[in-house]
Amino acid sequence: MRTVFLIGYFLTWLAIPHVLLNKRRPVSTLAWIWSILLFPFFGPLAYIVFGVDRMTRKRIRQRERLDYSKRARAQQPPEIAETLEALERIGADEQRLIRQLATINEIPPSTADEIRLLIDAEAFYPALEKRIREARHHIHIQFFVYRADEYGKKILDALADAARRGVIVRVLSDEIGSWQTPEDFFKPLVDAGGKVGWFRTLHPWKNRFSLNLRNHRKVQIFDGCVALVGGMNLGREYASKDPRIGTWHDAQLEVTGNVVGHLQDQFANDWHFATDEEIIDPIFYKRCGASSRTIAQVIVGGPDLPREPMPKTIVSLLHFAKKRAWIATGYFVPDTMLLSALQICAARGVDVRIIISQKSDHPFLVEIGRSYYEDLLSFGARIFEYSRGLHHAKVMVIDGDWLMVGSANCDNRSLRLNFELNVLARAPDEAAKMQAVFLEDFAASKEIKLEEFRARPRSRRLLEAAYRPLAPLM
Repeated sequence: MRTVFLIGYFLTWLAIPHVLLNKRRPVSTLAWIWSILLFPFFGPLAYIVFGVDRMTRKRIRQRERLDYSKRARAQQPPEIAETLEALERIGADEQRLIRQLATINEIPPSTADEIRLLIDAEAFYPALEKRIREARHHIHIQFFVYRADEYGKKILDALADAARRGVIVRVLSDEIGSWQTPEDFFKPLVDAGGKVGWFRTLHPWKNRFSLNLRNHRKVQIFDGCVALVGGMNLGREYASKDPRIGTWHDAQLEVTGNVVGHLQDQFANDWHFATDEEIIDPIFYKRCGASSRTIAQVIVGGPDLPREPMPKTIVSLLHFAKKRAWIATGYFVPDTMLLSALQICAARGVDVRIIISQKSDHPFLVEIGRSYYEDLLSFGARIFEYSRGLHHAKVMVIDGDWLMVGSANCDNRSLRLNFELNVLARAPDEAAKMQAVFLEDFAASKEIKLEEFRARPRSRRLLEAAYRPLAPLM
């Protein structure tokens, strides 16, 4: 028996070469190797279940085979001309920024006709219902969380009505984010002719064994011409109707124009992964509306993207900022690269402000985030803890001209593990509106002062220090 155990133990070491070949970050590599060495049998099993490589390779192969941005919607001459014209209307340094971000994200820059900021469910849900009612050809809905409550049912009924009038309806949800929603909840939509997909990363018969990944994207596309993208999910808590949570503060963008086609690319890729159905008919990628005027860039994140575009995009924006970099994030657990970029940005004299929710649906993340406060405050950054409710928005305003809204938080999970989706646009009018929202939020927050923070109790320091080693896992 002892011999069998020893043989089994040494066989588990066979996982180590796999870790060395597939883990790019040294901290992650060392953590998994020590887990395998110190916890025989359990360590390799945990690596198989929580590792991301198997699914990542599958997604990369799928991207290479389908390559939606080339097969389904290679940019047409009018779209290219509109993008070049919009680029010529901005400064040389801004042009360099956009070309840099296009290279990082491997998505060409694009344009938008109109951009509208939607703050909280009271603006977002009516806009969502309106667009569902007006859709004539197709509706593509993607939420991380789709609740089976009165809010989810109201949208489901509207989608079923659309399907009955002949609109192609596809709804995609994450299996873990929407784990409380039974599949038969969507039966009225399916009976009406709609389609429902689940983004499953734990799917053994499809060779998927990852419990650690989430598709956190929230995007809704209508007729390929209008899209809503941001941080909003669908359910009563997001409408501030859950007394345990209270007020829920969030943000979404409504965009029209060429950039919608790039958002369609991302939905099509996720839909194919979830259902094996390819969305490649050119009718889903048709051009709509008037000549586009506003530069826009789709920003993506996910473990299947070796360039790590989401954190590099945020760092690029911080390096670009000259006057102002205001950030709202639901969760704040920065890695070394982001922390350094924030410090350098503040040290250059840029007005760096970060607003973080004092109340969180994951309270331990607040404690982890606080362990980084002194590192930022000492460089001149300002930190505000929002106390009016739960602040879930993921927003950046750069220099009063650039606005980025999406699903990605400033934590390791959003920056490297989750599948995320943001839109960046040079939209001074909407950026000004967002700045006004920021000012209201700052007023409803407690600003953290360096000397006061340094004087916090030793027990608080110990709690933060105990949580901080968990930061790479968050």
